[in-house]
Amino acid sequence: MADDWAALYRLLNWLSPGFPIGAFSYSHGLEATMESGRVSDSASLQAWIAAVVVQGSGRVDADILRDAHRAAAIGDLAALSAVNQRGLAYRATAELARETAAQGAAFLTTCRDAWPDGLLERWAGAGECVCYPAAVGAATARADIALESVLVAYLQAMAANLISAGLRLGIIGQTDGQRILAALEAAVVLAARDAVTRDPADFGAATFAVDLASMAHETQYTRLFRS
Repeated sequence: MADDWAALYRLLNWLSPGFPIGAFSYSHGLEATMESGRVSDSASLQAWIAAVVVQGSGRVDADILRDAHRAAAIGDLAALSAVNQRGLAYRATAELARETAAQGAAFLTTCRDAWPDGLLERWAGAGECVCYPAAVGAATARADIALESVLVAYLQAMAANLISAGLRLGIIGQTDGQRILAALEAAVVLAARDAVTRDPADFGAATFAVDLASMAHETQYTRLFRS
């Protein structure tokens, strides 16, 4: 797509909270962390989200998105499938695996229905489970949306969704949520820049507390969220 304005339109739409992937139903372990008292106010929520985005699933997703974008841009379906399988495998808990797979399936289905693309059709036709960052990377590449823009938008959307979960859990109010987003701006931009140039061999996350929280959430008695 040569029209940058139309590319921006798609990017804003695809990573909007209104895009039907069910992101609102996932807290990424935050609900269990709130239940235990480790996240209880604006400062602790900001620190938690920063860790997830920069060192945790955000880092893994950024690398998967980057590699899927590059594979889809040249029409390499085999490479795209390999990237996707890596993205599915690197999930520490059953809930986190379901989170990325459910959102990936919903994203790819909606994109194919509203914005048909041959490569996406062939990929979906292979019948493999799809992780969310690989689906976003592939769709945005096919729409000729710049990788750098996609990475920033994806990580911002991840942070915003966790802030929304914090709002619904009663940890913060709406103004505090915007303060957190403003405070995370530099970290999100830097995380996106790092992903563009990072050696693919330097892959992984370092947020063990998030993994433990996700495991605890699987057996939590009272829950609002699916993860």
